[in-house]
Amino acid sequence: MADENKVIIKVNDNGSLRVTGVVELVDAEGNPFEHKEAFSLCRCGASANKPFCDGTHKSIGFDSAPRAKQA
Repeated sequence: MADENKVIIKVNDNGSLRVTGVVELVDAEGNPFEHKEAFSLCRCGASANKPFCDGTHKSIGFDSAPRAKQA
């Protein structure tokens, strides 16, 4: 399998979830959101454009930098 089909979700320090790759994002009723192949999802809860990030995390001092546990 080629990696070009791989979806990657990166947890940005003190910021959004960056999604790259071909993925369908739907609401609770299954309706698709329009988005580009790479987009950022809000993690702080303060975006005025939910579920997408609008950069508000910078002005509210959102602080979260989790790390994946190594096996």
